[in-house]
Amino acid sequence: MTTQTHDPATGSDFARLSRRVAEAGLMDRRPGYYVLRFALLAGWHAATIAAFLLLGDSWWQLLVAVAAAFGSGQTALLAHDVAHRQVFRTRRPSAVVGRLLGNVGVGMSYGWWTDKHTRHHANPNHEGLDPDVEPGALVWTEEQARGSRGVLRFLNRHQATLFFPLITLAAVDLRRASLQALLTRGGRRVPVRGLELGLIAAHLLGYVAALFLVLPPGLAVAFLVVHQALFGLYLGSVFAPNHKGMPLLQSTEPTRMDFLRKQVLTSRNVRGGRLTDRPLHVLMGGLNHQIEHHLFPSMPTANLRAARDVVRGYCAEIGVPYHETGLIRSWRESLAQLRTASAGTEVLTGTAR
Repeated sequence: MTTQTHDPATGSDFARLSRRVAEAGLMDRRPGYYVLRFALLAGWHAATIAAFLLLGDSWWQLLVAVAAAFGSGQTALLAHDVAHRQVFRTRRPSAVVGRLLGNVGVGMSYGWWTDKHTRHHANPNHEGLDPDVEPGALVWTEEQARGSRGVLRFLNRHQATLFFPLITLAAVDLRRASLQALLTRGGRRVPVRGLELGLIAAHLLGYVAALFLVLPPGLAVAFLVVHQALFGLYLGSVFAPNHKGMPLLQSTEPTRMDFLRKQVLTSRNVRGGRLTDRPLHVLMGGLNHQIEHHLFPSMPTANLRAARDVVRGYCAEIGVPYHETGLIRSWRESLAQLRTASAGTEVLTGTAR
């Protein structure tokens, strides 16, 4: 691991990088980009709803469910940008639009997720501090695996094989966790808890009512399963390649890294080829440029591609490794970490014998 360099005359490494990024205009707002993105998303949802109503009792509705899953994923990605103040400068419009996209749009608590995601950004891949590496159906270290029991122990032992089936449940699990946070007193505080619950209830009631009023029960259930499973798969495919398989800081390890190194060394960029880079950027909501996003969370998504050249060049100057792979390689690295962590369950089994 590289050691921190610091020149009192110019400030920290991150301060010097920030000046370069600001001088290049990469922190400037992009209102036109977001107006277009909101308009395209609204058009997609309108077309999806129209197709749903026109098709009625037809198994072609499962294709509409696929389109709805993509629309839900893009809604969540836009809510992510809003939460990071990429769209609006101030808290109030960000909170209003964020709740419309998050609570009403996808049925997940915007307040809960914002708190969770802020903690992730502050300490990415730091066990005990980053909520995204807490043990559950998936574990990230052998130590976490040794603590699993029952069904979780089985899942953890086979987690690399089961990973893609498991992330089809990601959207459902995020809603479960957000509802649990909203309904549990004494936990982390979520602002306007009652409003958030009401908005989620409106989403759930409207969604279920539409399915069972327009479709027969069997087809309604099939639509729901396809929609939610693909929505979960989409979310997992966007967020998992960015940090999984990267260095994981242990809960007992003091963090001596400066901000720049903590963000760069725990993040991975996912690149596309000449023909796939822009589509990949759209599909992943710009989060394929994860290093730049973690260094500058309020940078508009549209500027992340340009920031990559600045950040990558600067990291080469100061000797900080900058990790970037293709999409397939990113999954291989992520699954390799899951396989390594699974070994902890084998140790537990051997001990039990």
